[in-house]
Amino acid sequence: MRSLMSTLAAALLAATAHAAPVTYKIDPDHTFPSFEADHMGISVWRGKFNKSSGTVHYDKAAGTGDIEVTVLPSSIDFGQDALNRWAQGKDLLEVKKFPKARYKGTFAKVVDGVPTEVNGELTMHGVTKPVTMKLNLLKCIPHPMLKRELCGADALATIRRDEFGMDAGKDWHFNMDVTLRIQVEAVAVP
Repeated sequence: MRSLMSTLAAALLAATAHAAPVTYKIDPDHTFPSFEADHMGISVWRGKFNKSSGTVHYDKAAGTGDIEVTVLPSSIDFGQDALNRWAQGKDLLEVKKFPKARYKGTFAKVVDGVPTEVNGELTMHGVTKPVTMKLNLLKCIPHPMLKRELCGADALATIRRDEFGMDAGKDWHFNMDVTLRIQVEAVAVP
């Protein structure tokens, strides 16, 4: 009986140790936070940020974890240089005064063992607000070249940019809603 109890205890400890969260480093070459914003009610302008970094901690067995993504607003890319420069300036992002934007959140609403939301806070333009992102996808596979685990996700949220102190165009009836997407890939840290 004592031998059976020792074996069970050892198995439980091994299972607990095996279920520990894994740390993943965000791959900046495969992660491009993007956005969609109104232009005078007649079109939707889309852009992305070309420089981001961060960390994910994920326990697949428990469906728990957290994420932190840092974006450099100076890397904004509408596909038009003049618009990029304007967006970096005093009328919108003020990148010299606010050189980083950050999203920190915790996985939530686990369905079939996989989180479907991230509850967190977005800090941008000197303002921090709660933002819940919907996870449209969260999947992990063995990285074919690095021989480590690779996880990817597609997250979506809508914010009001005027709540973050960026109200350019509001007097001209621009819609202040901005759709944010964080397409992220992250590789397990060895």
